[in-house]
Amino acid sequence: MPEKIEKKEITSELQESYLDYAISVIVSRALPDVRDGLKPVHRRILYAMMEDGLRNDAKFRKSATVIGSVLGRYHPHGDVAVYDALVRMAQDFSLRYPLIDGQGNFGSIDGDSAAAYRYTEARLSKIAEELLTEIEKETVDWQPNYDNTREEPKVLPAKFPNLLVNGTYGIAVGMMTNIPPHNLGEIIEATKYVIDNPQAEIKDLVKIVPGPDFPTGGHIYNKSIAETYALGKGSITMQAAAEIQERKENVFDVIITEIPYQVNKSELIVKIAELVQDKKIEGIKDIRDESDKEGLRIVIELKSDVNPQKILNFLYKHTDLQKDFYLNMLALTDGLQPQVMSLKDVIAAWIKHRQEVIKRRTEFDLRKAEERAHILTGLVKALDSIDAVIATIKKSKDRETARQNLIKKFKFSDIQANAILEMKLQTLAALERQKLEDELKEKKKLIAALQFILKNPKEMLGIIKNELTELKTKFGDPRRTKIISTEVKEYREEDLIPQEDNIITLSQASYIKRLAPDTFKTQKRGGKGLIGFDLKEEDFVTQILTAKSHDNVLFFTDRGRVFQTKAYEIPEASRTAKGKSIYNFLNLSTEEKISAIISYPKNHGSAYLVMATKNGFIKKTPLDDFTNIRRNGLIAINLKKDDLLKWVKLSSGQDEVILTTALGQAIRFPEKQVRAMGRTAAGVKAIRLKKKEDSVSGLDIIIKKEAKDQRLLVVMANGFAKQTSLKQYRIQSRAGSGIKTANITSKTGPVIAGQIIDEAEEILAISAKGQILKTKINSIRLAGRATQGVKIMNLDAGDKLVGMITI
Repeated sequence: MPEKIEKKEITSELQESYLDYAISVIVSRALPDVRDGLKPVHRRILYAMMEDGLRNDAKFRKSATVIGSVLGRYHPHGDVAVYDALVRMAQDFSLRYPLIDGQGNFGSIDGDSAAAYRYTEARLSKIAEELLTEIEKETVDWQPNYDNTREEPKVLPAKFPNLLVNGTYGIAVGMMTNIPPHNLGEIIEATKYVIDNPQAEIKDLVKIVPGPDFPTGGHIYNKSIAETYALGKGSITMQAAAEIQERKENVFDVIITEIPYQVNKSELIVKIAELVQDKKIEGIKDIRDESDKEGLRIVIELKSDVNPQKILNFLYKHTDLQKDFYLNMLALTDGLQPQVMSLKDVIAAWIKHRQEVIKRRTEFDLRKAEERAHILTGLVKALDSIDAVIATIKKSKDRETARQNLIKKFKFSDIQANAILEMKLQTLAALERQKLEDELKEKKKLIAALQFILKNPKEMLGIIKNELTELKTKFGDPRRTKIISTEVKEYREEDLIPQEDNIITLSQASYIKRLAPDTFKTQKRGGKGLIGFDLKEEDFVTQILTAKSHDNVLFFTDRGRVFQTKAYEIPEASRTAKGKSIYNFLNLSTEEKISAIISYPKNHGSAYLVMATKNGFIKKTPLDDFTNIRRNGLIAINLKKDDLLKWVKLSSGQDEVILTTALGQAIRFPEKQVRAMGRTAAGVKAIRLKKKEDSVSGLDIIIKKEAKDQRLLVVMANGFAKQTSLKQYRIQSRAGSGIKTANITSKTGPVIAGQIIDEAEEILAISAKGQILKTKINSIRLAGRATQGVKIMNLDAGDKLVGMITI
């Protein structure tokens, strides 16, 4: 037979062939189906494993067996491609909820390849079975396999929105999909919210799903997450979880415990080493990978006298410790049409799919129930006329004749007649007859319930919600990835944190921690106090203050700079814990120390910050000048040579100021005598120090309307303290030498603090070696200005009081 050759323009042929190829790649290889979140190869692997009985409670089987089954039945492609897909589904650092339970070497976060498939073993994970459940009930459409010898599912029933839960990545012809994994519990709650609120907007959903939840943890910084989810595409900045730890005095390590998703740990370490080798970064002494079965841990040892925060910031900028995830939520809708979808679109598409699955499952169950009820009806009817039925069967010459006679005489259906002929004699017993009647009643109830579901779409949605709730209970777990920034104002971290009282302490070696006030029990005056810190011998407490959880906390350095954070961002610790290095939070140089810490609420009533220096200078600046503080801090005061910023207090601008000195002087003057100045001003003289060895030891604000009942509490280094009525301190002019406030001797030691007392009931006194005494203020007697006071704390040899607060 002669060949028939058709002439065709080559450009037209190329266009058609390329389009056919592109469609094949898009539909059959590279893009996931929005309904089950799977590409064909993943779907075929899971279904083939289910066919082979490799459920979660089955014994493991060689991966080679699975690969052979998939290639032979459904996927006529290379074995490497199939095994790579199986391996990824088993990796807990690739999928948030792995679909394959693997045994053996399935690769690592260092980029190591999995062992050959003849060495590894696999079975379905528990959550994978939820994608396949009830597939036998005609819940999905089927199609012939490649050689037309069997059928395979076009999509899986998928009890949860797997596309969002585990994410996916794929490159097709002219298009790409890149969907991050999410937290199962959050996606389930968002899906239930859409079911209840079909008109829900993205801004509502991001309150429930604040961002991706990567299996490798880390942090996400993204101010436009709502926009990204609304458009179905955008970038999300990922950041490693790292902290700065002090190895020894002024020598720090950067500890990395979580890295961004899909970052190769080994390559990351090599990149850091190259930066050091090329001298693009200085200050790194050594890099060690201390990761083990307990978790990831990379230690970057720093040289002495380097700013650890600057090193970490450089690494964020120049390595994959900070990396953008480019989200593109492209998936196949209806199994054929590629479409970029919003977060709500994906959820709505899954809900629609699940409704169809529930409908088909219910129809299947209804059909089976009706078939069984039909048979039971015939059996019960036959038992009602059992003698006539038996007589009819006995008179028939063979089974076929008996069947026809039963149909003709008793109006049984063909199915009922066959069931009667197969009925055992034991069915004639009274109890067996009752069982048939009870089963028939149950079937009728079931039929009514199934028919009700089919007639009521809301009932189907309720079933979906109930199934999702069960899945959340079974597989839900806490979020691993921390959201450190989001543009949705209604979903702030502080909204999840209770407003509570806290005590914040800072040590001389710059360790900070936050404690509950009831950590310390009240003791009698003159006690030894509790151990307040597990400190090194050369370390001691220097700062202590009270703050509400949501308060802003300002940190002032002795060099005149200021930094800001939230109280709840300071790590909570036990009474005896050392705390965390302040360098984890603030971009401090090793040459400056925190000298003052104050806290104030968001809606503060105070208008000014009053600052005092060691050499007796004072400055007043509006608090509003410190609302926008950069990461590197702001200048709070311009200090003169050899002077240090030591105290900062809040004031209304209409109050009075009182200062005490180490050698027992005090001065009180109206705040109005200090005019408001800008942040970079140096301030004016507050008190004239008569002796070179004297220095300012305390600053406090006297609220004028409460001054009548207030006292000045003075605490001395050797554990002495006293209260003196403010009436004994006359108002003077600023810049004077003041008047005597305490009789300073070798027994009392210098004044280390002076504070106004009004409503406070207790005092917390802290020693250099970490002893803390909490005692009632009324146990400290009221005395004159020129007295020594009473001993409030017995100190060990060589120990001194270094600070106190009232609560």
